[in-house]
Amino acid sequence: MSTGANSLLISPAARDALQTWLGHQRALKGAAENTITAYQGDVTDFLAFMTLHKGDSQGLGALAKLTISDMRSWMAKTRGPDVGPRSLSRKLSAVKAFYRWLAEREGFEATAVLSTRSPKFPKKLPRPLAIDAAKAMIDCVEMQSRHPWVAARDVAVLTLLWGCGLRISEALALKGADAPLPDVLRIVGKGGKERVVPVLPAAQDAVAAYLRACPFPQERGAPLFKAVRGGPLAARAISQVMADARMQLGLPATATPHAMRHSFATHLLDAGGDLRAIQELLGHASLSTTQAYTAVDTARLMEVYNSAHPKAAG
Repeated sequence: MSTGANSLLISPAARDALQTWLGHQRALKGAAENTITAYQGDVTDFLAFMTLHKGDSQGLGALAKLTISDMRSWMAKTRGPDVGPRSLSRKLSAVKAFYRWLAEREGFEATAVLSTRSPKFPKKLPRPLAIDAAKAMIDCVEMQSRHPWVAARDVAVLTLLWGCGLRISEALALKGADAPLPDVLRIVGKGGKERVVPVLPAAQDAVAAYLRACPFPQERGAPLFKAVRGGPLAARAISQVMADARMQLGLPATATPHAMRHSFATHLLDAGGDLRAIQELLGHASLSTTQAYTAVDTARLMEVYNSAHPKAAG
């Protein structure tokens, strides 16, 4: 049953509460429209299921009395060929967020909903490109555009991802004031965490070549990388460039901008780089995240631990 049809099963009070919550997410939390649409669909489907499951329209009072058994029934019904554990976990997260807000507003305990455990699913490990594939990717994007300055731009962005380990958002956040690129960049990453990243001569040269070719003036406070019409370059444009290139090269769908960052870490480690230093360069709060990025095995992790920990070294 579609979300539109499901919305007809929801009580007016529940429908109003959902719309108020979505407005709160949009205005106060700054949620993107895609996120709002997903939230609306997931919570609407949940509320409609409870109407059918209970055999009556669920007003706010009834919704406050859901049990763990009700939640298990919803999860069992929702899980299916088209909804795996990862998707179900996302839906449960949306329902919990709505219930957390609703319980606070209406003054009831939402323990049954909030204590429901997400299904377990294996985490997808990042897949870095081989060195030859990363080089081929950069060479390929250089040949794709009809505009030489756009080709130079795409090469510069990918070189920053692979050569400096930047996230695509971090590369596109660079301003005109950052050029010409210094030997060291101060990057503000996730959570406002700042890190220092060395800039390879190859990255400096690639950005310099882009700037020489770019037909638009560079302003200190404006984005360094420009779209075709001179506005800020969007991450999806680089994703599409890489999608076109990987089709030509026969690379898998995992060859994305983020895979270039994975490759930076893995290639450094393969060349003898220190895992802790790579953690700092990537801006990871946890070493386990860096371990996943580089696909480092436990033996290598223990080697780093034994050489770095004061007790082990002593």
